[in-house]
Amino acid sequence: MNGRSTPTNGGSQRTSRNLAQIRKAQLHDAGHRGSDNVLASLRATQIVASKPVLPAELIATILDFCPIPDLMRFARVSRRLQEMVYDDTRWTQKLKAIGVWNEHEARQRVEEAMRRKAEAQRAMEVEQARRTGVNLPGSGNGVAGGVGRRHAGSVTLFDAGVEEERQRKSLDKLRSPTLKRRGTLADGFDELTMSPSSPLGAGGKAWDPSIALDIFKTLRSIRGRARQEFARLYGALGPLYTDLARAKNHSDAIIFRTYRDPEQQAQILANLKRFAQCDFATGWQQREARLDDMIDVFENAVLREFEQGYAAGDIDGRMHRYAHVLVTINGGAAVIETFISSHPIISHALRAGNPLDCLEAVAPGYIDLAPSQKFFEMLAAIMLEQAQTIDRVFPLTLDVLDPFFTRLCEETIEPYLTALFDEAHSKNGVETYLKAVSGTFTQSRHFLTSLHPSAASPSNFVTEIAKQMMVQCYEKHIDLYLAEELSFFRSSSELEVSEWEKRQSEQEASTESFFMAGVNGNRQAAKRDFLSSFRKVVMMPVSVLPAFPLSSPFGSAKTTNGAVSSSTATVLEATAPLRSRTPTLTGGSGTPVARPGTPAQEAPTTELAAKAAIMNSRLEGIRSLFSIEVALNLTHLAKASIERAANMLRMGGKHGEAAKEQCEAVFVKLLHVLGEKHVRGGFDKAVGHLSTYNPRQVREMRSKSAGADGDTVQPVGVEPLVTFLELVNVGDLIQQMIEVFYAQELVATKLIDRDDFLDPAVKEKKRFEQMLDERVAAGLNKGIDVLMDEVEYLCASTQQATDFNPGSLDTAKDLKHSPHPHHNNNGVTDIGSTPTAHQIVATLRSHTTMLLGSTDKTILDVFTQEVGLRLFGALCKHIKRQRISVEGSVRLISDINLYSDFVGSLRQKPLGPYFRALRELGQIYLVRIDAPAASYFGGGAKKGSRMAAKGSSSTTMAMQAKELAVIIADTQRYGGVFTVEEVLGFAERRADWFAVRGEVERGMYGVGCLVM
Repeated sequence: MNGRSTPTNGGSQRTSRNLAQIRKAQLHDAGHRGSDNVLASLRATQIVASKPVLPAELIATILDFCPIPDLMRFARVSRRLQEMVYDDTRWTQKLKAIGVWNEHEARQRVEEAMRRKAEAQRAMEVEQARRTGVNLPGSGNGVAGGVGRRHAGSVTLFDAGVEEERQRKSLDKLRSPTLKRRGTLADGFDELTMSPSSPLGAGGKAWDPSIALDIFKTLRSIRGRARQEFARLYGALGPLYTDLARAKNHSDAIIFRTYRDPEQQAQILANLKRFAQCDFATGWQQREARLDDMIDVFENAVLREFEQGYAAGDIDGRMHRYAHVLVTINGGAAVIETFISSHPIISHALRAGNPLDCLEAVAPGYIDLAPSQKFFEMLAAIMLEQAQTIDRVFPLTLDVLDPFFTRLCEETIEPYLTALFDEAHSKNGVETYLKAVSGTFTQSRHFLTSLHPSAASPSNFVTEIAKQMMVQCYEKHIDLYLAEELSFFRSSSELEVSEWEKRQSEQEASTESFFMAGVNGNRQAAKRDFLSSFRKVVMMPVSVLPAFPLSSPFGSAKTTNGAVSSSTATVLEATAPLRSRTPTLTGGSGTPVARPGTPAQEAPTTELAAKAAIMNSRLEGIRSLFSIEVALNLTHLAKASIERAANMLRMGGKHGEAAKEQCEAVFVKLLHVLGEKHVRGGFDKAVGHLSTYNPRQVREMRSKSAGADGDTVQPVGVEPLVTFLELVNVGDLIQQMIEVFYAQELVATKLIDRDDFLDPAVKEKKRFEQMLDERVAAGLNKGIDVLMDEVEYLCASTQQATDFNPGSLDTAKDLKHSPHPHHNNNGVTDIGSTPTAHQIVATLRSHTTMLLGSTDKTILDVFTQEVGLRLFGALCKHIKRQRISVEGSVRLISDINLYSDFVGSLRQKPLGPYFRALRELGQIYLVRIDAPAASYFGGGAKKGSRMAAKGSSSTTMAMQAKELAVIIADTQRYGGVFTVEEVLGFAERRADWFAVRGEVERGMYGVGCLVM
């Protein structure tokens, strides 16, 4: 070690030869002592260098395993070995093994000693400087800290008196004989008696038993004095420790004869157990085992006394005394275990409740939580009683309530919950299991809030420790619960939708079978050729079609046939406390009207009548393609599932995060089932009905029926659009319902962050709203298509040729007799709007008004803007199909003004420029141009007179044509809506265009222009 090796035999031989030479030199010196010099023998002597047999590191390791008495004997061998034994780090390690050495305290003591030493040295220097007159560094005028220039003559370089005194003391020390060092108590262990027979010192001083009881409290951590501190500890406990290791039984041990009080016996045994931690000498295992045996015997005896006190209910007597004794000897682990195990609820001598009582005499899907509530109330009473008992029995520094509650959870609460959940899941169904888990967890949280900690319990016992223990009771059930929660909601919601669809199909089938009951022939064949005979159906007389009142459940559209509609608020208020129902149709007296699919009249007797009734029933059934009742039921299911799963958020940690994700998954599944499997299909069917509807055929059919019966023809609107708008209102209600549910159940409870656009629930909600908007837009687009077809049909079928050209039928005969044929006003009877314009405006107004107040403003704006733009296009095409005279232009302008007023009532600013341009366009028909009379119209007038009149008329015509050309070419007049070419195309529809075309073009493009 460290470059050294153990001496070998060769080294021993060299040592022997050196000793022989020394002896030989001594003999030779004795023979010649009288004749030689005094220093001759010294010169002849050879100095022999001796080396240690073992390295210092190995010796230090050996010392670590030596008993204390052997260490004291080892220290007397030499000064070097004494230094190794007295090394302060060796005794510091022993004190650290026992746990009494405080490094921080030792460091503070050293720093304090150094500070005092520095202060004393400074004071001495100041005093010496004051006496000798020597200025200290940084002082002036002989005063420490003074200022001023030091004089060179005042510096003392050598003090002869001080040096003489120092030399004298050193000579006295050299002349004094070397005294043999004798160990003292200050040195450590020399005067300690190791005999276990008598606890007396070697000097006859009596041994105080009380010192051993509190010896650990008196030890100090001082660097340089660790050996002395350990000597005090060893002097107090060493004899007792050695005696206890040699005693054959507890009656032979000194401690049981010296200390008669159980408290003192427990304290001294605890001190010896702690002292044994520094015993590394040979046989330490046997000594420690012997000490443990003695402690076990004592502990068992004290435990028996404690159990007797527990059985007798002596809380403040024996239980209190012996609990403190056991806590003193080993921390109280044994007495805590005995106290907890002896309780009837832990030893199963008392049964808190039967978990199966919650499942007795309950309907499927339900659970009775009253027995479980009694179970938790009983446990709360037990915990309160035990907290009070613990404060009376155990020291205030020992927490016993925590392990008691842990055992209570492990051996009472967890088995109760497991038995309840397993039974509910296996025999009573998933819904019962879900309600059992969520309900008992809520009860367990109330149980935790009723707990009262003991005096020794930590401050977070109820909020964290007890909560974590209760969470552990649910940990093995939480994963299955969350999976079953989502699966149950998915299956229940899909079942709700499928049952509603099944009921609707059965209603349609029963209605169809009722209508087809009186029809002979194969019913399946009649269904296959339904589409092929659609034209025949709609052309049937109106008398065979059942009249079902159309009504809106939202109060914005006017109902027909006296039907009274209920508002959305009324529906929600009526359905809030009870199970919600889809709004029903009501008659004028407020009595419910039969549903569209319900037969309310006699069955038709012909095939066409039956199919017409079926078609009308399906058109009326658009409003019931999806149901508010189903949406409310699905929302209630989602609300119940989310509320149950949200309870598990209070578990915290990964389980709380999993419960939060499951709440989001339930909401996502709600939107998927409600949107994709219910609402979307209904809108698709409604759009399909709109695509196949033809109002013109219905009008023709009803007009024939009215002509046959002599009745007045009732105006026919786009009936599927009316019902589709009601369906849009229902969809808007569902969307608002989802928005309220989202805000109250998810956002308000902080289950979802509304601003987190990456959250799956937020993304699914936006997707649902987008789907709803797309379906509504598609339906409105189809409805507008049908509505515009109706407008075009009215324009084509009801607009008379004489409306805008009143003299067109009498022109041929009037031109022969009238010198000014264009001044003929015989055909003008009215300058107001035409009936066609009134019918178109009435049709459009009825379909746009029903959206007011019941549809979102965005949808309403899009719908009205699209209607206005398409109306503008239809009117432009309609004008280009007419022949318009100056007299008829007045009625055209009246029609345009009527259309403009209607569009203005829609309050859509983007439509204003289009209809203002259309009104300006009507002015081109109002300009009169007098064409010159032809020669073949004259009678017997002279040729010169005719030529003069012709020249004058031509000049007037040119001026009028120029005015018209200016109106046509003025692009600012039309606000950029029409180009010059488009306006010229409208001008071609003038009745006199072929007579004035040349003059107008000449006025627009000029005369004699050349192409350069």
